[in-house]
Amino acid sequence: MQADLIVTNARILTMDEGNPAAEAMAVANGRILAVGSRAEMEALAGPGAKRIDAAGKSVLPGFIESHLHILLGAAELGHLQLFGVKGFDELSRKVRDFAAANPDRPVLQAQGADYTILSEAEPVTRHHLDRILPDRAFVMSSPDHHTMWANTRALEMAGILHGRKLGPGNEIVMGADGLAEGELRESEAMGPIMALTGETRLRLGMTGGEPETPPTPAERAADRAVLLEGLKHAAKHGITSFHNMDGNAYTLELLSELRDEGKLLCRGRVPFHYKNFMQISELERASEMSRRFDDEWLTSGFVKLFMDGVLDSWTAVMVEPYADRPDWVGEPLFPADEFARIATEIDRRGLQIAVHAIGDGAVRSVLDGYEAAQKANGRRDSRHRIEHIEVTTDADVPRFAELGVICSMQPPHPPGSQGLPLEPTVSRIGRDRWRLAYAWRTLKDTGAHVVFASDWPVSNVDPILGIQSAMIRKPWAEGLPDHSYSLHEAIAGYTVEGAYTEFAEASKGRLKPDYLADFVILSHDIEAVAPEALHEVRPVLTVCGGTVTYEA
Repeated sequence: MQADLIVTNARILTMDEGNPAAEAMAVANGRILAVGSRAEMEALAGPGAKRIDAAGKSVLPGFIESHLHILLGAAELGHLQLFGVKGFDELSRKVRDFAAANPDRPVLQAQGADYTILSEAEPVTRHHLDRILPDRAFVMSSPDHHTMWANTRALEMAGILHGRKLGPGNEIVMGADGLAEGELRESEAMGPIMALTGETRLRLGMTGGEPETPPTPAERAADRAVLLEGLKHAAKHGITSFHNMDGNAYTLELLSELRDEGKLLCRGRVPFHYKNFMQISELERASEMSRRFDDEWLTSGFVKLFMDGVLDSWTAVMVEPYADRPDWVGEPLFPADEFARIATEIDRRGLQIAVHAIGDGAVRSVLDGYEAAQKANGRRDSRHRIEHIEVTTDADVPRFAELGVICSMQPPHPPGSQGLPLEPTVSRIGRDRWRLAYAWRTLKDTGAHVVFASDWPVSNVDPILGIQSAMIRKPWAEGLPDHSYSLHEAIAGYTVEGAYTEFAEASKGRLKPDYLADFVILSHDIEAVAPEALHEVRPVLTVCGGTVTYEA
């Protein structure tokens, strides 16, 4: 076979232990033909083969983003971004400018508002937002997307100014006057407002729902256009595969339609999202999605659930009470026995499970459920996942490796990383638990598989920022473990481990013969860049399946 693409003058980090570095690579029919010297690769070139000169810069396997929300992230590209904004005056200026520039939006939406955006002592209420924008509906979300603050106009339009009965783990915070304060915790509380935004179909994956009425061709085209912007954004950051963390058949159908149009820029894996109001029989939808979509470009094959919320709003579930709220451990979205029953049924169907579990109590319940499934169905290579694991316990640390559970973690998430404030998170956790908070290194050292991701749009999707975050992380106090990673370990978290997590370690995550031709060329020799300067490194070319999907 002759090569149709040759990459030369490169510093190739193959992530292949048997052949870790090379200067050139040959590609044929969307797969890697060979990796080696320039002379060897030139000898394989077919007539008219395309040649790419990497100019002495790094070539890596394409990044595998193992936890993002592609449609939500794409939709939010057009929202007001508040990350790093501090104080009422700056917030007010940003919101009013955004409102003036967007006169026709039914609800003005902002993202990335710190819990301490006003100050560490003053929580946001609807009254603050009313002072900024009294006559138009305005909402802003925290970086973790688990808390939203709404002005009075938005609460009135959504019919929740006087509160509403909600399921476990969700809350409309009420004031002494009997009216909503403006703070909404978790998706059920936010739902009535999100229904007003015009983005309902794009958010259905968060509930596992499908469009109630078939979208018109124009509506499908509009949704595809939004999704394409998300794929372009991913490809621009060197991403060639992603694991979506909300999902329904509609998302896969849109991706499939983009493929038919020749516009599928990344390989996608989309789950069925199972919610606590569903009947267990609905898992047949997950099996059907897996039957319909199962090739090198689009797959399903897993079920996503939420066990708890987040630390900052006290919705994560803890073993022991919160350090700053000694009467409260949080409320799980699934009782432990119910989750075990659901996990056993998903596992019986041969599907992978991925569960959002942030507090150590939620993490323990999920591990217990996976253990119950293993006892009921027999041990298999299930590679069930836990997403985030922001706090765990000594007793549970060894169970990940013992049960074969993948630790899906996000380097940009620890307080102090990438500009995130330490408070209120570190005080919620409490010093006694800091040792096992965001404990990537501790978990990796047990032999567990640790895979990295961004949780975009919660954090910047950029894997290079994630690699930097993993390398430069510092303990919060003396005597705490150092959870930082080396460069090669961090790259593996976005390549080798991502491939293993999706059962694709024999076809992606490394640059070696017969593997998929998914790779990224960087602006620098990444091994020669100081960790503190890694954010200056940019993808200049992304290739997926032998096709250029992004060029700087």
